[in-house]
Amino acid sequence: MFLLVLAYLGGVLTLLSPCILPVLPFVFARADRPFLRSGLPLLVGMALMFAVVASLAAVGSQWVAQANQIGRWIALVVMALFALALLWPALADRLLAPLQRAGARLGAAADAGQGGVLSSLLIGVATGLLWAPCAGPILGLILTGAALQGANVGTTGLLLAYALGAATSLALAVWIGGRVFTALKQRLGVGEWIRRGLGVAALLAVVAIAMGWDTGLLTRLSTVSTARLEQRLLDVLPTQQPAAGAAMMMSAGDAANGALPVEGQMPSLAGATGWLNSPPLDAQQLRGKVVLVDFWTYSCINCLRAMPYVRDWAERYKAHGLVVIGVHAPEFAFERKLENVQRAVAELKVDYPVAIDNDFAIWRGFNNQYWPAHYFIDAQGRIRAHHFGEGNYAQSEQIIRQLLREAGNSLPGDAAPAMRMEGSGVERQADMGSLKSPETYIGHARAEHFASPGGLQPGRVSEYSLPAQLQLNQWALGGHWTVGAEDAQLEQGGGRVAFRFHARDLHLVLAPQDPARPVRFRVRIDGQAPQAAAGADVSAQGEGVVDQNRLYQLIRQDGDVRERTFEIEFLDPGVRAYAFTFG
Repeated sequence: MFLLVLAYLGGVLTLLSPCILPVLPFVFARADRPFLRSGLPLLVGMALMFAVVASLAAVGSQWVAQANQIGRWIALVVMALFALALLWPALADRLLAPLQRAGARLGAAADAGQGGVLSSLLIGVATGLLWAPCAGPILGLILTGAALQGANVGTTGLLLAYALGAATSLALAVWIGGRVFTALKQRLGVGEWIRRGLGVAALLAVVAIAMGWDTGLLTRLSTVSTARLEQRLLDVLPTQQPAAGAAMMMSAGDAANGALPVEGQMPSLAGATGWLNSPPLDAQQLRGKVVLVDFWTYSCINCLRAMPYVRDWAERYKAHGLVVIGVHAPEFAFERKLENVQRAVAELKVDYPVAIDNDFAIWRGFNNQYWPAHYFIDAQGRIRAHHFGEGNYAQSEQIIRQLLREAGNSLPGDAAPAMRMEGSGVERQADMGSLKSPETYIGHARAEHFASPGGLQPGRVSEYSLPAQLQLNQWALGGHWTVGAEDAQLEQGGGRVAFRFHARDLHLVLAPQDPARPVRFRVRIDGQAPQAAAGADVSAQGEGVVDQNRLYQLIRQDGDVRERTFEIEFLDPGVRAYAFTFG
């Protein structure tokens, strides 16, 4: 219920966003007509179409994106006819004779009060296809859930609530606008000019949408206008989902003092779609064992940096009554493929049981929201503590040892080792003192700080260019890309991605569109080959190959860390870029 309320309020705030401007002319054009027969059908059609298209598009299917793009062009034609009918009803009757019943009824015939409901509903459906609201914090949260869990009743309901919130604020605008227009027509006799002015505005809106200005310039403007308000709503309502690496203190408090409350019973593991390294396990089988449940996904840098500790605990305490279960809950679509997870498990030397949670059934059972997340379960099957994100490893090990002692098990030593496992490659712990760049997603559902001229053009092949200069934490694309909800796909060789960052390490989640066709790339830092700053997946000359779906370490610096510009050029088409992470 809280999520539905949050989604609805996020939709209401869209009236304050510049991204609503392109659809306002179509809405106001019917402000002087009966609301129940004109305004309401338009808004209902808009909300329903947006909810359906957005929920399907969030899944990322290519055919959905193509179908939606075709639908947008059809809708643009319908809206252009509507605008022409507003401008020149007589001319529309003469030039649009084959579309008389469609085009004229959208505009001129409606002046007589006929066809209001049907034509308004049609315009609303077309508006729903064209509307591209700015992905602020609330819509980003909804689209993230949709991308993770697929199109279902829940995600469609949230998107519908968001659209209904926007429809509510638009209805208020229509109600006010209708009264203003009526007063102007009665007192000033300017009804014809108002109608033509709306026609001009509608034509300009069609041009803006066709040129992509609604998802480019207006998106950047919207970030300033509504993001703070949306973030305050996220902070007030108990639905906030912070970044994967945001460490949270254990609910247990100070484990050294033995304060480990009971947080509830261990949820079922029956929802797993598969198991690696073990036959299926259930809570009943695990009674008598201390269990650590680790939610992770193999392209998550925060999960990878925690992995050395989890492996060590599994090995150190296996003979003393501890069972570690990794629950692999995918963030990106390629992480749903079993063969990709199997390869990652082998490469990461994970030999404890791993539950494949592609349907997020176990995730929902634990009411989890984070990668990584550790849940500590005692021998009676009760959750006694939890920890979200990286860090606090010594405290986590103390909790494991305390639960083992409570169960009457022996321990391998008198005290938990004060360990710091440095790890190697992507598992090396982050340099938090120099880390000033956040995890940054490339897909339009969660993209921030994009700096290419013209902004992102979701769901269509577009040519992007790199700006002359980037500010800290800005990024940009160069070349021909199709930007989807969770990634950007390169359509022609020579495409580039640039990022101005401040961190020791830079990683990029990449995947080849066709695993049989690796994609060559070249990395530069401040315009030069990385040399000693090359990451594990790059040569000193900056050369590398994308041949698997995973996280690639591209930059690792030694010595002083400063603000620098990273650029990667892909020599072949077909790469998919998902997210930057830093360490």
